[in-house]
Amino acid sequence: MSKTVTRSKGTAMYNPCKLGLATLAISALSATFALAEPVKVKVFIGTMFEIGENTGDRAGEYQHWFENYWTDAEAQDVAGAFRPVHCNDDGVCGSVLGMGKVNSSASMQAILLHPDYDFSEAYYLLSGVGGTPPSMGTIGDVVWGTWLVDYDLGHRWAPEEGEPGAPVFMPRSGYEEYRLFEMNPDLIAQGVALSDGVDLKDSEAAREYRQRYPQDAAQAAPSVKTGTHMTGDTFFHGPGLSEEAQYMADLYGADDYMITEMEAAAIALVINRQYGTDRIMSLRGAVNFDQGNPNETTLEHLDPAPGETAGGFAETVQNITLVGAPLVDKIVADWEQWKDGVPKQVAD
Repeated sequence: MSKTVTRSKGTAMYNPCKLGLATLAISALSATFALAEPVKVKVFIGTMFEIGENTGDRAGEYQHWFENYWTDAEAQDVAGAFRPVHCNDDGVCGSVLGMGKVNSSASMQAILLHPDYDFSEAYYLLSGVGGTPPSMGTIGDVVWGTWLVDYDLGHRWAPEEGEPGAPVFMPRSGYEEYRLFEMNPDLIAQGVALSDGVDLKDSEAAREYRQRYPQDAAQAAPSVKTGTHMTGDTFFHGPGLSEEAQYMADLYGADDYMITEMEAAAIALVINRQYGTDRIMSLRGAVNFDQGNPNETTLEHLDPAPGETAGGFAETVQNITLVGAPLVDKIVADWEQWKDGVPKQVAD
């Protein structure tokens, strides 16, 4: 006698076809994620600000780089970063990191830690504008940083509370590992060699402005130089603080102070924590002097009357890209020679 089998209404029947389809869907999804490997970054270009749009208007620090490398790139937002990241198919990536040490270094940290980017073999070009002492440089100069010095780390006091005419800075014990960074001399030599003969832009306004300063360096035409970049959150100004910056460079055994800026040493610290400093470049263009001319006070120079500015900003931000792009292009074009470290020979 046959038995009747009863199935509970609450129990689903086993269906091998449906299970197979589900397995295929999961496998396809896993394959998609597996193929989405991080971007292999060869060169990362970090600037500090842009005036308006990334292209088509008055250029800030980022626009000329953007127009060189990322006009077809998709912007990617990164949590914790100041602005989106752009990457091209050659592995050249970049972003506006923000002004000041905390702002810029926080952005760099967020980007370095993002899983969509592989920085294990990357080079870094920290690019922006700055000031220069008139005894050492002029408007429109572009300076490769040989040392990055943190201007803020140490002890300071009011001038009237110390010895007359003496420096008002004392280094503080404990900051030795992150108050200054020496850039890789082989890497800087490559940059200098490749930028030799670059036709730097200049303006009539800048040429006229230079004549207000008696120093030969201040009156000279723009050129490519090397030297120490002094990083300070405070926009220090005037001959006294300029002399103090040189005093600090001498105290630390760095090269002559050439550029005052607000970010590079802090960004270098963040990169150093994970990848070292051998592949970091700091490139700055001088858009102002770090002090007034002999016929004006420091405050007058900080707050100039209409029409009394240095001129040359537009030309300088263009010069920075003209000087830096040949090295970026060289690294990418000869990646097999560069991926394991800076070639020892000077670039052709």
